[in-house]
Amino acid sequence: MRLHRNLVFAVIDSLRDIFNEDVYADKAVEKALKRDKRWGARDRKFVAETIYDIVRWKRLYSEIANVKAPYSRPDLWRLFAVWCVLKGIQLPDWNQIEPTPTRRIKGKFDELLKIRKFRESIPDWIDEVGVQELGEEVWTKEIAALNKQAEVILRTNTLNTTKAHLQKQLASEGIETEFIKGYDDALKLVERANVFKTEAFKKGFFEVQDASSQLVAAYLDVEPGMKVVDTCAGAGGKTLHIASLMKNKGQIIAMDIYESKLKKLKVRARRNGAHNIDTRVIDSTKVIKKLQGKADRVLIDAPCSGLGVIRRNPDSKWKLQPEFLDQIRGTQQEVLQQYSKMVKPGGKMVYATCSVLPSENQQQVEFFLASDAGKDFKFVKDEKVLSHKSGYDGFYMALLERK
Repeated sequence: MRLHRNLVFAVIDSLRDIFNEDVYADKAVEKALKRDKRWGARDRKFVAETIYDIVRWKRLYSEIANVKAPYSRPDLWRLFAVWCVLKGIQLPDWNQIEPTPTRRIKGKFDELLKIRKFRESIPDWIDEVGVQELGEEVWTKEIAALNKQAEVILRTNTLNTTKAHLQKQLASEGIETEFIKGYDDALKLVERANVFKTEAFKKGFFEVQDASSQLVAAYLDVEPGMKVVDTCAGAGGKTLHIASLMKNKGQIIAMDIYESKLKKLKVRARRNGAHNIDTRVIDSTKVIKKLQGKADRVLIDAPCSGLGVIRRNPDSKWKLQPEFLDQIRGTQQEVLQQYSKMVKPGGKMVYATCSVLPSENQQQVEFFLASDAGKDFKFVKDEKVLSHKSGYDGFYMALLERK
């Protein structure tokens, strides 16, 4: 493989932004891909995948290269050189690349593979929390699975098409997909491709959504005609899934504290042909009080550490801090206490997170059920989705029913 300067410079600049300027990896990649309109699909793939790869293995590569944050430009080139050596890519004779001790790099790599926090390239504290909450054996398997590159999974928008028709449409546009057993509306891309440029996307035939995330809306057990509240809707991936499951009948109230996310949801809803969604910004407690005891179904897709989705957000390993974890557990309980009030007697509620930690999941549900607000609810069932077992994101969902 021959390296091209302009592509490698885009990678180095992006790594600087991510590691030193705290820019989110997806934003840095987006910016990098706009640098040169002449780049073809292969060039863009190289830039995006190399950035994500070095971000994912930052700790391992830094240890091998003997560099530390904040990274100077020569440090970033050293990280890149380590990546090349471990990928078996011949280093070009550029003045930015110092003489590279290939054998020492490979020897150091073999040595570090014996230590999990380096092998899986994670901060000490995340490794400690993982062992503490999941146990040595499960955590070792889980963090290895969470370091694999996430596959691209689509969810068929059944308001506009069927899974079989979507598969044919994508095939006609040169994109091969396959069904996934146990996931009703999911299609998995055989090879990564930019699906957002397809006619199928423009026609609202699908959304990109991980297979584990597709389980949540179904867990809510919705029916056409119901009044459903999605309390932490964000840009609405699960809201849109609920709309298809309800066949556009009934009312979905999508709420979030961020108006900008709800604006994105409106755009997506138009493309999806989902017209039973109302959006509401949670700017005061009044919004919740107005709906007290009125909803057939309430979804709490709670804010969380996001440890179950680090396959697609590898930079979150470095941005996440221990104090945030303590803070978010407080927020999760607060959200459960407040938002559960919207469920009417006989109604159901799902509490979900994209975390694999019991302290954010089943322990939060147990704490809620033992509280005053939770005494009106009974536990129906829950599901712990671990990445090393499912092959998809780590998730948790619990179904509760109001007495």
